[in-house]
Amino acid sequence: MPKVSPLVFRRIALVAAICYALLVVTGGAVRLTGSGLGCHDWPTCSRSSVTPAVSFHPLVEFSNRMVSVAVTVVSIVAFLAALSPSVRRRDLVWLSSGLIAGIAGQIVIGGVVVLTKLNPYWVALHFLLTLAIVADAIVLYVHASQGERAVERLVGKDLLWLSRLLLATITVLVMAGTMVTGSGPHAGGPGAERVPESFRDMAELHADIALFLVGMTLALLFALHQTRAPAAVQRRARLLLEILFVQGTLGYTQYFLHDNAAVVEVHLAGAAAAWSAMVVFYLGLHRRSTTAEARALEAIGFAAGAHDELAVTDALL
Repeated sequence: MPKVSPLVFRRIALVAAICYALLVVTGGAVRLTGSGLGCHDWPTCSRSSVTPAVSFHPLVEFSNRMVSVAVTVVSIVAFLAALSPSVRRRDLVWLSSGLIAGIAGQIVIGGVVVLTKLNPYWVALHFLLTLAIVADAIVLYVHASQGERAVERLVGKDLLWLSRLLLATITVLVMAGTMVTGSGPHAGGPGAERVPESFRDMAELHADIALFLVGMTLALLFALHQTRAPAAVQRRARLLLEILFVQGTLGYTQYFLHDNAAVVEVHLAGAAAAWSAMVVFYLGLHRRSTTAEARALEAIGFAAGAHDELAVTDALL
């Protein structure tokens, strides 16, 4: 394998995270413009042509497919780069493999979405898988920037568990959001099936979960301040709260404007931003070893014959 510097690999991981977040935005544009069946076939756009007709809906749908091609290429490049001797590490190989598996799943589910004529549950799964791959790309970037091992917890166990509850809650919130869209007016194309629930009921459930999440984030931020958590941890928590506040404002605006498509698109981008901010915050609750520290850990463990990770960490610190 050709040598890839750690800096170049980190940049590849960052590009992968950005591209997958962009896929959320372009996928939303397809649905909100009613272009979900702009290409009536898959993997070609039509039975007779790979490329779309020069028309609005086919071009929008095909543009989203081209973004999918771009993220596929980036995922493959990230995986091959992780195999380079200069950066090869088990965690980086596995995480970059996750990008490959994720985009393969995206391609298959995208085909099912087209073939089932925009079934709302498959559309929701398509969106949720994209966010899962975004999280994988962020973790890959963080691991590439730091070491493989977490050598120090930066907050107490209670705050760590509260943070895990926040992560679980935002996951439920995003899932509820897909059901709101699935029951709303933006089906993605004419005659597409909708979730058989009241749009108002789904929107109110989504809002309740969002308010609960904001309340927990406020409580977490207060606890971090009281326990004198590191400034970087508090800063990430504040950023998360600010994004959630903007998201809440957009959500209510979207509701009172009867699901205005432009506001929904910004809200989707905000969902990707909030999800990313939550993942970055959670990852920042541990200080990971630097490359030099990781090598020292291995040397100490080998010399002492230690099998207890905590004992090795204590020896280093």
